[in-house]
Amino acid sequence: MQPLLAAAELQDHLMTVTNDLERLQRLLDDAGEALSGHFYSASSQLNQLLREAAEAGLKSDGLQQIMADVAGAITALQFQDMATQLIAHTSQRLRNCSDQLARDTFGDDEDGLAVVEIAPLRPNPVTQDEMDAGSIELF
Repeated sequence: MQPLLAAAELQDHLMTVTNDLERLQRLLDDAGEALSGHFYSASSQLNQLLREAAEAGLKSDGLQQIMADVAGAITALQFQDMATQLIAHTSQRLRNCSDQLARDTFGDDEDGLAVVEIAPLRPNPVTQDEMDAGSIELF
């Protein structure tokens, strides 16, 4: 395969992957918003039930456990934010590679210098790689 054709094909693949990552990010954002809404609504309703049980002098061990489970789910949902940041970082890095490849292979066009997406300064915005309770860094 000719180098120019190979570079064009590689650039096309990089852009396809970037677009797929951006679509994945939108899907995660939508799912995260829906889950957040449902979990916070459930949490609010559980708090109301816990108050009513306390006022009536009823045992609420089961409700307490459900509340702990909902709180754990909300904490786990915070990892959606970290996943979104990592996807955005990876997309930006891929776009930078694609732009550099295009500029280096095809050069500037008649309109002037080829525009190259700026590469992220940090190597990785997310250092978390598992969902251990109590190990979440909010930023």
